[in-house]
Amino acid sequence: MNGNLQKMMKQAQKLQRQMLEAQEALAEERVEATSGGGMVKVVADGQQNVLEIKIDPQVVDPEDVEMLEDLVLAAVSEALRKSRELAEERLGAFTKGMKIPGLM
Repeated sequence: MNGNLQKMMKQAQKLQRQMLEAQEALAEERVEATSGGGMVKVVADGQQNVLEIKIDPQVVDPEDVEMLEDLVLAAVSEALRKSRELAEERLGAFTKGMKIPGLM
């Protein structure tokens, strides 16, 4: 029984190491989302950090700031959705069937 416990502990440590490596790799992954036909572009990493926002000057209209706000919000929301999907895809193999609070 002691041997089985040690084997399980080694497997758990290996799984934890692999999961940490996958999480670190997500920091290097990039997803992109656009809105307004490409007028607003947002880039995020696989850890749901927004890294870049590009706005085409043509969409900047002082008379319609609300439209620009909506376009930025839409692009950011989509980039973060894609980032979460990427994280779930990459980490899903480790968490399949487990409900671990705060993991994703």
